[in-house]
Amino acid sequence: MILKRFLLLSLAFTHLIAFSQQRSLEALLSDSTMQHASISFCIKNVTDGQTVMEYNPDKSLTPASVLKLITTAAALELLGPDHTFKTSIGYTGTLNRKSGRLTGDIVIKGGGDPVLGSNRFTDHYGDFLSKWIDEIAKTGIKRVDGRVLTDDTYYDYLPVPAKWLWEDAGNYYGAGAFGLSVFDNTYEIHFKTSSDSISLTITEIIPEECRSEFSNWLVAAGTADEGYVFAAPYSTNGWLAGTIPADMEDFTLKASIPDPPRVVAEITDKKLREIGIKIAGNPSTTRLQLAFTGKEITPVNTIVSPPLKDIVGFLNHESVNLYAEHLVKELGKTFLNKGSTASGVEVIMRFLKDAGINTDGMFMEDGSGLSPLNAINANEVVNLLIHLKNKGKYFTAFYPSLPDAGKEGTLKNNFKDPVFDSRLVAKSGSITRVSSYAGYFTTLSGSEMAFCILVNNYKGPSQRIISFIEEIIRETILYR
Repeated sequence: MILKRFLLLSLAFTHLIAFSQQRSLEALLSDSTMQHASISFCIKNVTDGQTVMEYNPDKSLTPASVLKLITTAAALELLGPDHTFKTSIGYTGTLNRKSGRLTGDIVIKGGGDPVLGSNRFTDHYGDFLSKWIDEIAKTGIKRVDGRVLTDDTYYDYLPVPAKWLWEDAGNYYGAGAFGLSVFDNTYEIHFKTSSDSISLTITEIIPEECRSEFSNWLVAAGTADEGYVFAAPYSTNGWLAGTIPADMEDFTLKASIPDPPRVVAEITDKKLREIGIKIAGNPSTTRLQLAFTGKEITPVNTIVSPPLKDIVGFLNHESVNLYAEHLVKELGKTFLNKGSTASGVEVIMRFLKDAGINTDGMFMEDGSGLSPLNAINANEVVNLLIHLKNKGKYFTAFYPSLPDAGKEGTLKNNFKDPVFDSRLVAKSGSITRVSSYAGYFTTLSGSEMAFCILVNNYKGPSQRIISFIEEIIRETILYR
C-alpha cells in the first residue's frame, strides 16, 4: 500500500512538472505577440542527450547573434585558445645609415588582428602608435623617398559580408573585417544639438582622419538615438539620417571606419612628419598601390595580439560583430589560404559535420549573425553545445565566454530572478523581430541542460518575448 501511494505521488509530481513547463510554453505560443511568429526550441540533458522539452526543434530560423556560438566554438577548437595575430612595421628598399635616407617605403603589415588599438585591450597594446614611431626613429631614418604604406593583403578586399543590410554597414556594429583593422574599426562623430530639429552642428570627428563628405539629413528630436550612418567600405562620402537627441551639448554617433588601412597609414604618416622625418609620397595602401605586392620588408617592430581565448571572451560577452567576422576569415586563411567569409564558412561547416552536427538546415552568410539571411535550428545548436561540453578540446575556454545571467554583458539586464543566479550562462541574439538565446543551465536537482530558443517575426516589444523565455527556463530549473 505504501509503495502504491509512493508511485502514485511520483506519477502525480512528474505530471505536475510536465504540466507546469508545458503551460509556460503554451503561454508563449498563445500570446498575441506570437500570432504570426515562428519558434524553434529545444532543451536537452547534457549528460545523456535526452530531450527534456522541444517545439519545432528542426525548424530553421534566423538566429541573430546566437550564431556567434558556432563561430567561436569552431575558432577555439580549430585554432586553439592561444592563437594570436601579428601586426608589424618595417621598411622596403635600402637605408643609407649615414644620411638616414630610405629609398623605399615605410610599411605596416596587417595580420588580421581584430582588436588592435581597441579600448577593450588598452592594457595590452598601450600607445602602440607612439611605439612604432619610436622604433622607426631608432633606425636612423630621416628621409623617405617613398611613402607610408599599409599592407592589408592578409584578407580579401570584401570586408563586409554581401548579405548584410545597407542600414547596418555604415554603423559601428556593422564594421567590416580588414586585413589591417584598428580601433574596433569605429570612429566618433560628435554633435551639439538644440531643440530646433534642424539645428545640428558637428563639433568633432575622432580620429580626424575619418572625416568624410556627408550629406546630413539628421534631425534632433526627443531623447532616443535613432541616427544612422550610410557609407560603403572604402568610400569617402555618404550620408547621415534619422534622429538623435535634442538639447545635447555633446552627443556621439558611432560609425564604422570605411577604410581602416588608409586611416592607419595617414595617422602614422602624420606622426612621423611631426618628429621631423621627411616623406616624399602621400600615405596609401596596397589595395591602391598594387605594384607594391611582393616586396621584401625589413621588420622593425611586431605587435602580437592577446590570445584568442581573451578575444572570444569579449566577443561573446559583448556580442562584438567585428571580432566574429575576423574569426571567420581567419579560419579561411589558416585552413584554405583564403581570407574570405565564404572560405571561413566552408571551414566551419566542415567542423560541424566532423562534430556530428546535421548541417542540412544551417545557412551561414556571416560569422556574427547580423545578416537576416542566416538560418539555423535549435536542435543542432543544442547538439553542438553538448558536443563541446562532452568532447570539446577547449570547453574550458569556451564556457567562460558566455555571460552569466543577470550579471554580465548582454545578459546583464535579463534573467535577473535569483533562481538563475550562478545557474545559467547564455549567448543572446537580437535583430529586428528576432529574439534568441542559447547556452547552459543547471537545475535545482543538479542536472545540467543545454538549450536554444529562436523566435522570429513576433510583434510588439522584445522584452515581452524575453519574459516568456525566462519563465520557461525558470520552471525547468525548479522542477527538473
